Amino acid sequence: MGAGGPESLDSPDWTWTDERMARLQELGIDPIVTLLHHGSGPRYTALHQANFVAGLARFAGMVAERYPWVKHFTPVNEPLTTARFSGLYGIWYPHGLDDKTFVRIQLNHIKGTREAMKAIRKVTPDAQLVQTEDLGKTHCTPKLAYQAEFENNRRWLTFDLLCGRINEQHPMWSYLRENGASEIELLNLVNDPMPPDVLGINYYITSERFLDENHQYFPAQHLRQSEARVNYADVEAVRVRWVRMAGIHDLLREAWERYHLPMAITEVHLQCTREEQMRWIQYAWDAANQLKAEGVDMRAITIWSLLGAYDWNTLLTQEGAYYESGVFDLRGGSPRRTALFKMVQSLATEGHYHHPLLHNKGWWERNDRFVYHHHRPISTNTLEL
Repeated sequence: MGAGGPESLDSPDWTWTDERMARLQELGIDPIVTLLHHGSGPRYTALHQANFVAGLARFAGMVAERYPWVKHFTPVNEPLTTARFSGLYGIWYPHGLDDKTFVRIQLNHIKGTREAMKAIRKVTPDAQLVQTEDLGKTHCTPKLAYQAEFENNRRWLTFDLLCGRINEQHPMWSYLRENGASEIELLNLVNDPMPPDVLGINYYITSERFLDENHQYFPAQHLRQSEARVNYADVEAVRVRWVRMAGIHDLLREAWERYHLPMAITEVHLQCTREEQMRWIQYAWDAANQLKAEGVDMRAITIWSLLGAYDWNTLLTQEGAYYESGVFDLRGGSPRRTALFKMVQSLATEGHYHHPLLHNKGWWERNDRFVYHHHRPISTNTLEL
């Protein structure tokens, strides 16, 4: 949504949004409206500030009143990912580099989502929460098992908090308490949860990570330090010779078995050649259909981004106007259909698409994907010869 206004919520400018929302309604499109996609916008609040929750709830109510026909909302897109990038890794505002900032941002996101949905449902009682999150998995050498276990518990934080699961018995309880979460606010989420109506799972080639204390084998930009002050490399698991990837099917299956809530794959995108983009869509489509056949309540896959994206290659840290196209290419001034168009149209209308390119595996399933080949001790949990 583009209507917050830089100074206050008292006089938002809805011009841009009204035009596009009216067009969606005219076309009979049922949008999932996101209120905050990433980072911080207006000057009067920020992700870690005390007024964030009430502000998001107020904005959500205003949106619901203005567009009462909208039934699906994502108040905060990928809360955990945004909290990590903004509070832990320093990439987005407020550029935090510590656990306390990360925890406060994440709790603000979850409490903000809950209060936003309450405000929306005062206007639209049957409004649905479609909660998106990146779902990866962390693999490791045996020495870093403790770090991987922590990250594999942390990856569920968004859904666990919304579903009211984080009590004293939860593996993340102590970490959250030690980093600024009060017992009262955590238990308040347990006693007054806001379980999503649909879990929107986002999965990228880089979502699965590999941790290795032998960091000298990896480029310096991948260096991190664990709680135990051990330096280690954190790289894309897909590039490491010895890692057995979980893959999208198994990760979605994990989410289903944990929550038993309806699911969708809400971002299906690969920045690569058109052929590989087509194979990535097929990869997600096949996984979703296989899960449905296995009895999982899979609702949809979503092609992000339909109109392409600007500067995501630098996570929006450099304004270089780098553009990657999606189903349409906007570089000519008006949307031009790409090779993905026919595929997406066919999947949406007929449920299948046939093309010779799809007979070959994507690069993420081929042996030429490996960049890191060095030998190391093998952990039976995550690594294989």
